[in-house]
Amino acid sequence: MKNAIETRGLTKSYDGIEALREVDLSVGSGEVFGFLGPNGAGKTTTIRILLDFIRPDSGEAEVLGLDAQENSLDIRKNIGYLPEVSNVYSRLTGFKHLKFAKETKNADTDISKVLERVGLFHDADKRAGTYSKGMKQRLCLGIALVGEPELFILDEPTTGLDPNGARMVREIVKEEKDRGATVFFSSHILEQVEKVSDRVGILKDGKIVAEDTIEGLRERTGRSSYMRIEVNEVPDLRELEGMEGVKSVEVEDNVIEIEAGRDVVRSEIFEVIERENTRIIDLRTKESSLDDIFAILTEK
Repeated sequence: MKNAIETRGLTKSYDGIEALREVDLSVGSGEVFGFLGPNGAGKTTTIRILLDFIRPDSGEAEVLGLDAQENSLDIRKNIGYLPEVSNVYSRLTGFKHLKFAKETKNADTDISKVLERVGLFHDADKRAGTYSKGMKQRLCLGIALVGEPELFILDEPTTGLDPNGARMVREIVKEEKDRGATVFFSSHILEQVEKVSDRVGILKDGKIVAEDTIEGLRERTGRSSYMRIEVNEVPDLRELEGMEGVKSVEVEDNVIEIEAGRDVVRSEIFEVIERENTRIIDLRTKESSLDDIFAILTEK
């Protein structure tokens, strides 16, 4: 099966400044792919090339197995696109926006069901010009859903949304993945990306610096695991502090907090702690977050 998105050597400059530099990217069919990077890294430029809104200076882009420049009209018929800025027609109602999208795509879509999914069913007959920023974002997401596209390209999909709206977006992304669709989305809210992505790509200064699963990125960056262990009494911890791979050990009351490398066997830590009369009462663990990984890979 072909990748849903494939780029090779994408390069783009504006007034002599490189926005993209030899970007190679692959997004498998049916996966949720988070596209990350600091502001100005080139995320939106990449998306605009995929949609043929702009042309690269060099390189190639394929979307759904078709050349993004030669077959852009055919590609757009099978894509649900949510732009970074929600552009709506202020005089049209929410319902008429979706009706227009349905007619344009010649789709067999139940508009009422789409309105329910994006939380606008009771506001469907209001003019979009009266919508809040979050409601406009919901409306544009609804437009993207029309026609059950094979691929979604979502540029900062949670912009302007409250926590309930962000949760709705995550649920819709998961539902569309379950349907078999591919979801490619950019975001600067790393917590949202971490919750739904199968893989992520990280762009820095116009170049891909990482493309992997989040677990793969943890291994690549050598990030730590964190353990918070509550015990009935604190034992002698000198052996634990000298253990290879253990980076820090801190004690507060009857709680031991440990930072350890990912190659440390946790059972060995527990064995050291539980010698003599010590018992583990409670154990909590935490892996490095995507935010930690992102900071390492994009730091200057």
